[in-house]
Amino acid sequence: MHRRQLLAAAPALALPACQPPRPRIAAATAACLPPVRVSPERVIRTVAGLRPFRPTGFRVEREALGDKALVHNYGHGGAGITLSWGTSRLAVDLGLAGHQGPVAVLGAGVMGLTTARLVQEAGFPITLYTAALPPDTTSNIAGGQIHAFGHFDRDAVTPAWRDQAQRAEEYSWRRWQIMVGDDYGVHWVPTYVESRGTSPGPHMPGWEKLDAKAWPFGTSQLIRYDTMYVETGRMLRELTRDVHIAGGRIAVRRFATPADVAALPERLVFNCTGLGAGALFGDTGIHPVRGQLAILIPQPEIHYAYNGSAGYMFPRADGILLGGTQERDIYDATPQPEDIARILASHQKLFAGFRC
Repeated sequence: MHRRQLLAAAPALALPACQPPRPRIAAATAACLPPVRVSPERVIRTVAGLRPFRPTGFRVEREALGDKALVHNYGHGGAGITLSWGTSRLAVDLGLAGHQGPVAVLGAGVMGLTTARLVQEAGFPITLYTAALPPDTTSNIAGGQIHAFGHFDRDAVTPAWRDQAQRAEEYSWRRWQIMVGDDYGVHWVPTYVESRGTSPGPHMPGWEKLDAKAWPFGTSQLIRYDTMYVETGRMLRELTRDVHIAGGRIAVRRFATPADVAALPERLVFNCTGLGAGALFGDTGIHPVRGQLAILIPQPEIHYAYNGSAGYMFPRADGILLGGTQERDIYDATPQPEDIARILASHQKLFAGFRC
């Protein structure tokens, strides 16, 4: 299953790769995991977001726009939070080489904010232009698991893109680690996955194949590993604050055409508009993929995450997230009652069957 400038003076994306852990089998008796209490009465909100998916993968590319340099950084599908720091690092390296003067960033989701912060860390003033501010961005709705998922079609990407993606993932993986803590709402959580995988993928520390009979998930195939989870609302709020503290300016503004962008006073522009890049810059290869979530009252005793046939469950301080939908080419970002009911029913069945 797929779900992923520490220092301004450091060489860009020169961080060493993690060595994958050796697979091991855990046959010991399982600890007793507390079940999530799932019921419609415990739902505190429902949300739906449109992931900006490109079969050919995210786009990090520089081109000319009149007398300006335009650097694209969008199209991350279900891996936006995971890859944000890394692809923003790639984009900033493409844009800042030889540049002098102020910089424009389009979009205030996680891509726009991480790009803006990296530009500021490099010593350049920025103006962030956006049609919407947190909490009204797609990034606010993301589940926030640091594990790359649903961001390309295997047969559509090139070796060069795969190299880009690997470098971006490495950088993001290290950057998120130095943000762990309550300030940005980033925490390590053990994660249980129904999977036939016999060896770990990248960035899955603590990976082990479990004796599923000893665990309460009711599956014959189970692995466990550790990864980070981001409370996206808190993180985006703090990054916006960081941009302000570093002297950044934020302007609420919509752009209808590339000519509108070309009229900006800044000579370097980073395009982090996500799904909006399709209409703004004519990218017909970008598709919305709707994801729906039911969020339950927080349960502080839930210190594990789950991903399997019932969907997925991520525990966060702002609520227990239940999800599992991927609806391609749906532009309606409205939670559907029948889908939410199915998400609740599948998780209710899963956790009702828990036994210590």
